[in-house]
Amino acid sequence: MEIGRVLVTLGVVLVVAGLLWPWLSKLGLGRLPGDIVIERETMRVYIPIVTSLVISVVLSAILWFLGR
Repeated sequence: MEIGRVLVTLGVVLVVAGLLWPWLSKLGLGRLPGDIVIERETMRVYIPIVTSLVISVVLSAILWFLGR
């Protein structure tokens, strides 16, 4: 039962993040210094290292406050 709750919560978080992404990208998320973009003629590889770290810290802080 516990794993089901975690999966549903994760799904809801992903849906909300997907819906908010157009507005979050205007704030600069996804184009932060430290995000790696490799562009070639036929492909583009994007590795959002710093963006992932920022999102992780924010979500950790929110969950920490909710858990208190």
